[in-house]
Amino acid sequence: MNEHETSDKFRVTSVPHKSLNYVIFTGVPLYQDSYRVKNGKYSISVKARIESLPIAPQPGQHWIVRGKCKISKQDRNGYLIDQHTYDSPKHAECSLPETGEQLIKFIANESDFKGIGESKARALWDALGRDFHKIVRNGNDASRKRLREHLTDDSIDVLFQGYQKYANLRDFNWMSNKKIPVSVQQRLIKYHGEKTLKCLRRNPYLLMAFGMSFVQTDELARSEFSCKLEDENRLSAALEAVLFDDVKRGNTYTPPKLLRANLIKLLNDKDLVELAFKAGYNKAQYLLNPDTGNFHQTATLLMESVIAKRLLKLANSTTSRFDEKANKAYRKAILELPYELTEKQHEAVTTCLGNDISCITGGAGTGKTTVLRTAVRAFDSLKYQIHAAALSGRAAMRLRESIGFDTTTIAGFLRNKPIVPCEKQPLHLLVVDEASMIDVPTMYRIVNHVHPSVRIILSGDPDQLPPIGCGKVLADVVKSNVIKNTALDIVKRQDGPSGIPEYSKKVNSGQVPLELSIGNIFFHETEKKSIVDQCTKLYAQSPSSSRVMAPTRKLVEDLNAGIQKTCNFEGELLQFMMDGDSYYQNLRRGDEILFTQNSHSLGFQNGSLGKLISVEFDEERKLYGKIELDTGEIIDITQSVLDCIELGYAITLHKAQGSQFPRIIVAVTKGRITDRAWLYTAITRAETEVHLVGSAEEFEIITKNISNANRRRSFLLTLLKYHKN
Repeated sequence: MNEHETSDKFRVTSVPHKSLNYVIFTGVPLYQDSYRVKNGKYSISVKARIESLPIAPQPGQHWIVRGKCKISKQDRNGYLIDQHTYDSPKHAECSLPETGEQLIKFIANESDFKGIGESKARALWDALGRDFHKIVRNGNDASRKRLREHLTDDSIDVLFQGYQKYANLRDFNWMSNKKIPVSVQQRLIKYHGEKTLKCLRRNPYLLMAFGMSFVQTDELARSEFSCKLEDENRLSAALEAVLFDDVKRGNTYTPPKLLRANLIKLLNDKDLVELAFKAGYNKAQYLLNPDTGNFHQTATLLMESVIAKRLLKLANSTTSRFDEKANKAYRKAILELPYELTEKQHEAVTTCLGNDISCITGGAGTGKTTVLRTAVRAFDSLKYQIHAAALSGRAAMRLRESIGFDTTTIAGFLRNKPIVPCEKQPLHLLVVDEASMIDVPTMYRIVNHVHPSVRIILSGDPDQLPPIGCGKVLADVVKSNVIKNTALDIVKRQDGPSGIPEYSKKVNSGQVPLELSIGNIFFHETEKKSIVDQCTKLYAQSPSSSRVMAPTRKLVEDLNAGIQKTCNFEGELLQFMMDGDSYYQNLRRGDEILFTQNSHSLGFQNGSLGKLISVEFDEERKLYGKIELDTGEIIDITQSVLDCIELGYAITLHKAQGSQFPRIIVAVTKGRITDRAWLYTAITRAETEVHLVGSAEEFEIITKNISNANRRRSFLLTLLKYHKN
């Protein structure tokens, strides 16, 4: 097999493989200057990521590819032919011919123009010439009237529909020449359609809304669109970028000194800063707080204001909810329990029943789910319809197991119809578990998804990891003292001499335990370069009960690769054959599997865990194997499933939040997200045993590192306190 840089023009004959991430399409070579098939016995195969292509490949299309080409021999029905394979080509273009004979041949042979043969296509070109594209692109009554001279109404419909599929290709090619990434092009076309180029020429900085940074956009705008330094669109885009960057760090407002400094850094010109403030104000990008001088991104402030008003409306309800009916339901729920509740747990249940909105907070193992289970059963007795949700799939699954009612992810909840009371079902309760993970945009969507009369219970641990998005909703709600909260503090889950409750409590308060190894907590002093090896060794000691936690995706990938190599190196690969080639993902029978997306129809959620139990390829049914979930359910691996699974020996902490495992191995490394909240959350994922792997020095630094949540600037707390009366 040899490899060299080249290009090919070809007609697509098949698309044997297509997934969410990549596609394989094959075809026959064409002459560069025509649409005639080349003589010669070779075929072309292209493997490319979906986001790198302007449109989805389909049989009949004509493509040009450039890049590294591997040439190999393939057996086709007893004949040996060359196959040119392009794996992730540098350039891939599907083009609609512009003029003359090429366009005639294209329409006559393209399946999208079925019924329009060469004679009709030629007559059209002879009559319309270079006006052809303009007339067909318009697709209006005037165009239809002109085309009726040569085509029936049915054929005109076919022509319009077929052309529409390729109408944006010219725009794609134009944008490619401007060095705009294909993924950004696709989002632009999807949003702006045929007006894309017009919008771009008017304001190239709109590229930022579709995935490009200010620096990337600014370079392109100034070089390709001749934008001036003082252009209002440029300056407002710079201000938007600085505000948005602060929001991405978790903050909901920006102090003026910080905003000004970051603007100067971005624009590299002090004189343009005031003009940027003016440009941003004209476009309503921010609101200036007159009391503090802080700048609030308009959309973020709106969301915080709506959240505060909705929560306060529930909190300020003067109606006493804990009446005789509620007390009876409470007593009934208590009697069904196989154990006694603590005094605090009793208080938590009655608080939930007595208020339209309430919180249940506490560390891992303090009995939050016990309270939820009891409260939910009481609400069920009172004829409330129960809606229960958590941010991650695994947390939602665990919640369902705990309370005995149907649950969903918050994403799934928001996809369903809004909760609106009716005569048939006037009473509704929404339970949100692991609420510490809820950011401002998510909470805004939740409160807008439910009627103001829907009662709400928020449950979580405000000391755990802050949300990935901006804000710290649960922490602000609890700190405000406006909404009733019961803080549980007696650990019920972790019994015996494990030492986990005491250890985690010290870490959470910023204290380094005097002994790093105590009880069932074992500290393994390890150099950073050896962390993967040490975690792998520890995992191999008890694979069935262990899970590894790590702070970054990169470290998770390295750990998964190392553990697989050590613990399952002989497992049969998940693979299949196509056109004589073998395709496989680095997944082996016996591997631990993590699901990275939701599929309610197939029975798994983002964060679900399982084991790969079969890798037998069923060509007829297009099945690649089977996965057994940790719930015992069996999932057939289809192409759609294959797109959302990866190794799950090691996972990020966000995937683990809301879950517990018997034995936890924690990779302790300094980083942007590793603080005492991260370490506390990781330790409390363990039921009985914790292994900490890293250096004592970095452990101390992380423990003393104030939680990122405490550094976040959030306005929700102020809004709750200010408007409480």
